[in-house]
Amino acid sequence: MTATRLLLLVAGLMGATGVVFAALASHAYAGTSLSVAATMLSLHAPAVIAVAVGRKAGVLHDLTARIAAWALVAGTVLFCGDLAMRAFTGAGLVAMAAPTGGMLMIAAWIGVAAAGAVGGTRGD
Repeated sequence: MTATRLLLLVAGLMGATGVVFAALASHAYAGTSLSVAATMLSLHAPAVIAVAVGRKAGVLHDLTARIAAWALVAGTVLFCGDLAMRAFTGAGLVAMAAPTGGMLMIAAWIGVAAAGAVGGTRGD
């Protein structure tokens, strides 16, 4: 499986999980931070798709876009995983998971900006 296809698979799973978390937050886990996790998953899934496709199309700098896309995935998993664990079990994922994930997402967005500023092989 290529890196682009793997990113698209992961982004699809992120989006699906975001919808599931939104439903759970509206019903079974109302009043928890699960709705924040749903929002973050739903926001970052299409971003991962856009970065993966932009890199593949050659409009984003290849290595920078790859790093940024995987950092978006890792940051979202840490952040949302911690919020979901707190909602489901009352305990966090691991120490500092949410703040670390949040900082990683911020860094990833800066990486996306850099990948666009540098540009890819198409020179758009």
